[in-house]
Amino acid sequence: MKNYDVIIIGAGSIGVPLAWQLAERGVRVAVLDHEPSWGRGQNRAAIGGLRATHSDPAKIRICLESISIVSTMKEAYGFDVEWEQGGYLYVAYDVERKAEFLALLKVQKAAGLNIDWIDAEQVKALAPGINATGLLGGTFSPGDGFASSIMANTAYHKLALDAGADFYFNTKVEDIRMKGGKVASITAGGEEWSSPLFINAAGAEASDIASLAGVVLPVHPDCHEAGVTEPVEHFMRPMLVDIRPDAESGNYYFYQAQTGQIVFCITPRPQIWGRDKDSTSAFLPLCSRRLLELYPRLRNLRVRRTWRGMYPMTPDGLPIVGYPEKAENFLQAAGMCGQGFMMGPGLGKILAESIVSGGTRANPAGSTPYAFVFDELACSRTFDHVELLK
Repeated sequence: MKNYDVIIIGAGSIGVPLAWQLAERGVRVAVLDHEPSWGRGQNRAAIGGLRATHSDPAKIRICLESISIVSTMKEAYGFDVEWEQGGYLYVAYDVERKAEFLALLKVQKAAGLNIDWIDAEQVKALAPGINATGLLGGTFSPGDGFASSIMANTAYHKLALDAGADFYFNTKVEDIRMKGGKVASITAGGEEWSSPLFINAAGAEASDIASLAGVVLPVHPDCHEAGVTEPVEHFMRPMLVDIRPDAESGNYYFYQAQTGQIVFCITPRPQIWGRDKDSTSAFLPLCSRRLLELYPRLRNLRVRRTWRGMYPMTPDGLPIVGYPEKAENFLQAAGMCGQGFMMGPGLGKILAESIVSGGTRANPAGSTPYAFVFDELACSRTFDHVELLK
């Protein structure tokens, strides 16, 4: 029997930074993953956006913490993760979108987000060459940015190792043994594992893992594709987001990375449920059409590659963070809805502090001021609200 203070299932966008934060606080932590190395699930498919621009106050505060960590990674720890603080720019071309954004500003500012409405001329200055026809303006949050998901998780992994965390790859969870409403032990990789606390950070496989403990977790992955172009001279700084839907797609977004390449993604309509990671022939024509409608100057760029990953979705677009009634020592940190990379560092720090300060199902925040995380992102809710900027 292998014994640890905390056992994390999943070495991805949540599990790796959480292991780092726990190990730094003196916790004996093991991370188990069925893949041969960290980040081989959804993390390596992330396009790198790091925004605190959300419509949910808890997510705003978590991601502000993430940005604080990632933006200082080089100065504090010596890791270059290609952090670029270009901001996020949500554009509005119709009065409905403008009204939604203006109403949302009150919630965002109350949660501590530096954001404001800017007019069409200011948008054009930030994104030279954008389609100006019908442009009303947008909301701009200058503190947001983007980084390399692979380089960032490489840094978290190294920091976790240096702090004493143990990683076990090619180690699939096969069984969970329950006793008295708690997880007593798990079988993984042919061995038995024991801990006072287990954490489900398994991304797209989170519902499968939870079901082994008799927990029903409404997390269902859907497929999203992304692409990257050849590098060109820098001409824009922010991540540009257009949330207007059409018959074939929902929101789409793109930015110019530190390398000069344009990285882009789109939300297909209807959603494509499943775990298929193969690229399709439909993505590039669809995304190209919408990108060029918004930003015609991109038309001569050559695409280098496309890829496909998964968004572990919940019905309301909000993560599930909490201790379930049926398994009170099995903390769920799942259903990040494609935002695990931007939430992982902040959520890892918050959860680590809560755990170390004595967090339990009865008092999940422990003695920390983080009750808002568990109140607003709890694992038991009605899922009757849908986040606007999910």
